[in-house]
Amino acid sequence: MAKTATINMRVSPEIKSDAESIFASLGMTLTEAINIFLHKSVMEGGLPFDVRQPRYNAETEAAMREARDIMSGKVKAVSYDSAEDMFAALDE
Repeated sequence: MAKTATINMRVSPEIKSDAESIFASLGMTLTEAINIFLHKSVMEGGLPFDVRQPRYNAETEAAMREARDIMSGKVKAVSYDSAEDMFAALDE
């Protein structure tokens, strides 16, 4: 049997439970999933995924989703007969 090393780590109980449920649905234990993560990290020479902050705040992301929905026809765009009508609607 291969030698093993022990890693002790702290994680919130909710995250641990959620992760265990996800990995159990994939047929593996949390320990097996962590081992896969560590092996993949070694193979990649770093984290096996991008780590970055969102580029936009929630309001901007919502506006971009709305624009995409309008462009794809999922949402009907609101139109106005004049700029005055538009500004009146915005003031409501």
